Amino acid sequence: MVKNKSSELPDSPSVMSYEGSREQDIANSRIAELEALVRRLTAGNYALPVYSEPAGFRRYKRANGELAERATMLPGWENMLKAAEDYTDPFCSFLTNNPTVWHAVDYFEKKLHKAGFKKYTERETWELEAGGKYYTTRNGSSLIAFTVGKNYKSGNGVAMIAGHVDALTARLKPVSTKKTTAGYIQLGVAPYAGALNSTWWDRDLGVAGRVLVRDGQTGNVSTRLVKLDWPIARIPTLAPHFGIGMEGQNNMETQTVPIIGLENSGSHNQGPQDEWANVILGGEGAFTATQPPKLVRAIAGALNIQDFSSIVNWELELFDTQPAQTGGLDKEFIFAGRIDDKLCSWAALEGLLASATVTPADDGVVKLVGLFDDEEIGSLLRQGARGNFLPSVIERISESFSSNGSSANILSQTYANSFLVSADVTHAVHPNFLGSYLEGHSPRLNVGLTVAADSNGHMTTDAVSTALLARIAEKSGNKLQVFMIRNDSRSGGTVGPMLSSAMGVRAIDAGLPQLSMHSIRATTGSLDPGLGVHMFKAFLDKFESVDKEFE
Repeated sequence: MVKNKSSELPDSPSVMSYEGSREQDIANSRIAELEALVRRLTAGNYALPVYSEPAGFRRYKRANGELAERATMLPGWENMLKAAEDYTDPFCSFLTNNPTVWHAVDYFEKKLHKAGFKKYTERETWELEAGGKYYTTRNGSSLIAFTVGKNYKSGNGVAMIAGHVDALTARLKPVSTKKTTAGYIQLGVAPYAGALNSTWWDRDLGVAGRVLVRDGQTGNVSTRLVKLDWPIARIPTLAPHFGIGMEGQNNMETQTVPIIGLENSGSHNQGPQDEWANVILGGEGAFTATQPPKLVRAIAGALNIQDFSSIVNWELELFDTQPAQTGGLDKEFIFAGRIDDKLCSWAALEGLLASATVTPADDGVVKLVGLFDDEEIGSLLRQGARGNFLPSVIERISESFSSNGSSANILSQTYANSFLVSADVTHAVHPNFLGSYLEGHSPRLNVGLTVAADSNGHMTTDAVSTALLARIAEKSGNKLQVFMIRNDSRSGGTVGPMLSSAMGVRAIDAGLPQLSMHSIRATTGSLDPGLGVHMFKAFLDKFESVDKEFE
């Protein structure tokens, strides 16, 4: 492969002149890289420079439009590694447009398909090839994607990154219709993990999720995603004039019930017989008969469903409708909902896509990203990390390349040669509560991935795994931070220990920092998504060579 060094690049035939020597140097350097890149494409051999489209490429396109168009025709152009700041807006857009775990997985599926990854379901036989790119899903809420090295042999290792895509939310109860109270239409919801806490009060909440719909002609049931992204629900607080109000009391069953509309609001003589008055949509015994009629109509309208009885069931939840956005005087922050752990999950998948744009002939490992559901509630379900999803995928990969088919010996060898990065967000240092952090263990935003340690096994990090990841960071020019919680505080958990112990693989917990974890709106650095992409790609690309230093 041609090395990407400026000394080896041909001289640029045309360079634009800009005011300011630093800006000129940056622009000229990127122009030269892109010109050389297109020449290599013509010759059938090319390297992949890291470039910043906003800073350099737009100027380059104005000066060399034809050459730029040729560059954008490169295979996987949109997935090539970019400067960290170029990932900020795409990440914000992802958070805003994909509020539920099902929307997130659907988003990832579309990106993988567009990048040439082939989907296999768990129900079918897998026919894998060296150099191939694949993905599979479970329950529509967990996803595993992987590439197979061109020189992969059964028993070789798997470089794995695992995160979770579920987030704190409030899900509709099986019967979400509530008694009309004082003219208010309310919605029966239940907290998923720690939702409905005080940060959810007085917020503009939309409704989204998946709907099971039966086809009237074939009788087949399909899953369709829905998102009502205008403010529909609200959990109103009691004004402080009434005394203690909700603070200190907060009964989640009776005091955090969302309002979604008004019924008979002009009537002052509503009787008890009217409190449960409801229009039966879909007929007696239909699922929709147990849901608020106005909500049923809204969902059916969004999905263009005429027959309410065709809605077999649904899983819907509330979400904060405020878009993810950059903030701060220099826009150095991202303010958003659902950062935990879509931040690391998104960055890991982008890292895999960037890594997959070129596959060296001597690549002998599998590069894999696993994104799981149910982490926030213990990972105990089949789509969670405690299920057999990841081990079964690795077993199928190992079996596909084994001359003897399934073999416990080959599988054990594969696990022994593998490594897992458990990528979950961690706590950034809080300027108003410095006393809550250990000195020297206080991660900052916009610096880089943070290694999380715990003396009681809540994290997988140990000396060997830390040294290995630090070596990869050193070789790739990335920075690592470290976090450990104080002895008088409670440590959280990740998918790392459960996956590492189930497979016996070496592992480390390392994630990106954020403020306000488990709030409906949190904060991370605007560079952190891109810094995560850089480090995760480096791990996938350099694990095989660095691992040889630790044999």
